[in-house]
Amino acid sequence: MDVILIVIPAFIIFAVGFIGQKKIGFDRKSISTAALYLMYPFLAFRTFYTNEVTIDYLYIVIFCVSLMLLLILLVVVVSKIQAQSQSKSSALVLASVFMNSGNYGVPIILFAYGEAGVDYAIIMMVVQSLLMNTVGLYFAARGSSTADHSFKDSLVKIARMPINYAVILGLMTQVFNVSVPEFIMQSVHFIADATIPTIMIVLGMQLASLTKGTVKWADLSTIFSIRLIVSPVIALLLTMVMGLDPMLASILIILAAMPTAANTTMYSLQFNTEPQLVSYSTLVTTVASLITVPLMLWLVGAVS
Repeated sequence: MDVILIVIPAFIIFAVGFIGQKKIGFDRKSISTAALYLMYPFLAFRTFYTNEVTIDYLYIVIFCVSLMLLLILLVVVVSKIQAQSQSKSSALVLASVFMNSGNYGVPIILFAYGEAGVDYAIIMMVVQSLLMNTVGLYFAARGSSTADHSFKDSLVKIARMPINYAVILGLMTQVFNVSVPEFIMQSVHFIADATIPTIMIVLGMQLASLTKGTVKWADLSTIFSIRLIVSPVIALLLTMVMGLDPMLASILIILAAMPTAANTTMYSLQFNTEPQLVSYSTLVTTVASLITVPLMLWLVGAVS
């Protein structure tokens, strides 16, 4: 029951965006652009500025990159078999590969493992954030239906994203032991704290704009299967091969079973990469996680 109570606040925030869009109507693209270009960089900077880089980063980086590459390879193969368009294939990558390990995963780990587990969860959140802000952005730009699909165009779009420079700046402050004045960090905290709720409200708005028949059940089932079933299985195999500490291994497996990241909706909306499919996938996997996450916790023995 406690795990379900952790999930419910997310649905309340989705509902705020959903009702607001239905009753009032907003320019979703403008709000999404503001969140992506003005707010998210502050969250990325704070994440890398406040979380010390340790040796655990190396193990988790290896795990996250390996998991991501294997899932991308799987999605590409499935897309080839299904003869999907480049836009659809990129959307499948966004929705299947990148999980909500931050605002959803961290509270789950806190409930199951306490503060010791949260330290690992935060590291994975940081690594996943970096991967989403680079590889995820590449696929979002690559699948854009409003621009050329060349590799160069995608890289140019990534280079223009301020969030990547925020990540670099946050890492540099650690490497060179730079202390940011408190009055500046207060502003950073205000904007960073508002970022995730804003992204979730945008998702609720996008869900309110879904039209019947625009999303195929076959695509949703593919994403559902890869994100909630295949991903934790691959994670289990990776932790066994790497010989990780049992607690760390369990945490990584649980986080690998999280639903589709809400940020992917913002990316897909920004680049017009099948936003209906990505938004619907986030909703479906999040709703399903009410069952799959408690089951995963039970399977790894995190909850007595």
